[in-house]
Amino acid sequence: MTVELVTDIMQEGLFVILKTAAPPLLVSLVIGLAVSIFQTVTSIQEQTLTFVPKVVGMFITLMILGHWILNNMVTYMVTLWEDFSLYIR
Repeated sequence: MTVELVTDIMQEGLFVILKTAAPPLLVSLVIGLAVSIFQTVTSIQEQTLTFVPKVVGMFITLMILGHWILNNMVTYMVTLWEDFSLYIR
């Protein structure tokens, strides 16, 4: 196993992590920003107000994009297992 091969595997793995984590994180960011603006405008300083919309948004995001996220991870793992004989040499 060469250094280039290890670097390529790590690069692809990090890309898969970023690609699968980005949608839920972006949804959480947008919901948090919207709730913060709403709290600022209305002067409501309730700490738990941001929690419920974020949980609901994350749940909906994972319901909609869960298949795509799981497909990305499975494709990466299948690729690793298919090339396993190349890695042990």
